[in-house]
Amino acid sequence: MTNKPLSVLISGAGVAGPALACWLARSGATVTVVEKAPVLRTGGQAVDFKGGTHLELLRRMGILEEVRRRRTGGADQTVIDSDGRRIAVMPGWFTGGDLEVLRGDLAEILYERTRDTCRYSFGDSITSLTETASGVHVTFESGAPRTFDVVVGADGIHSNVRRLAFGPEPDHVTHRGHYYALVDMEPVVDEPVMYNEPGRLVAVGGPKAPAFFCFASPELTYDRYSAAEQKQVLADAFRGMGWRTPEILAKLDRAKDVHLDSIARVALERFSKGRIVLLGDAAAANTLGGVGTGLALVAAYVLAGELSRADHATAFERYEATIRPFVKAAGGNNAGPFLAPRTRGGIWLRNQLLKRRLLLSSMAKTGEKLAGGHFELPDHAW
Repeated sequence: MTNKPLSVLISGAGVAGPALACWLARSGATVTVVEKAPVLRTGGQAVDFKGGTHLELLRRMGILEEVRRRRTGGADQTVIDSDGRRIAVMPGWFTGGDLEVLRGDLAEILYERTRDTCRYSFGDSITSLTETASGVHVTFESGAPRTFDVVVGADGIHSNVRRLAFGPEPDHVTHRGHYYALVDMEPVVDEPVMYNEPGRLVAVGGPKAPAFFCFASPELTYDRYSAAEQKQVLADAFRGMGWRTPEILAKLDRAKDVHLDSIARVALERFSKGRIVLLGDAAAANTLGGVGTGLALVAAYVLAGELSRADHATAFERYEATIRPFVKAAGGNNAGPFLAPRTRGGIWLRNQLLKRRLLLSSMAKTGEKLAGGHFELPDHAW
């Protein structure tokens, strides 16, 4: 970056992309963020930060106090039977880490911190990537073609950049036997509760929390951009379920927002190809594994730091060498069987585990390490 500012295109305005944009802009890079959605996407599930490294990253970004102000509280969730009687408790400290916030709130905070130093282009998407000797020539659905020094795919598990540069999604994304859904709908109960039947989970209630569904299923075909189709998948999957599930399903049609997706894992031999690199879920998603958001923030800091002090090839090698061990260690985690066990025996065993504080504490500490919560952050002159 001694001759001219590094020009970087980031695909994705969720969490990983704006986090990277924040650090790159501070290092002097010229940053453009392109996002397929027409506006910043709000709502979504709660995400959490675990360990001193995550909190220090938020502090260095200047957003720690704002994230704390918007925290969800990480409330305990009561596991109930079909009559509404308490069976066990999913502790808030186990699911919420040290600090929990809605994904949409975090995305908004990051956007607010970067919109004046980076260029955002909403309602647009990359259509082709052609690498040349001096950069990556990029065409868009609506914007004019441009050439960038580096392109970063931070566009989630269904990454467009990964598809264009690394090949079709089925080559890299593996369905892990369950689906999950978040639905912004009218509340049914005031306090957070979760109810299971074999292969199915409904969790509702709690401050600011959308309804959460999880169910076992082979891979499904549906339009990910059609709310009506997603609602129909949920209605079919949870038909006949006990407790107050019929009442909850009756509210689906009036739901403001729905997000249904597979619990899946992304596996790649490399995170980069030439001048194109992947970040966050696009590189190494392990859906609902509890480590994605925190590790994405660590990875963004590492990638920006390496790009600020070396050419792209060297920077990508160092970035991968640092982050790959975390991704490999977290790869075996699968939240589906824990949230929605396929048998009544499995549900009983899960509920017994929830009563073992020492085991839960050990699991939480492992998740903290996998998410980079104890990673030693290098210092950068930003």
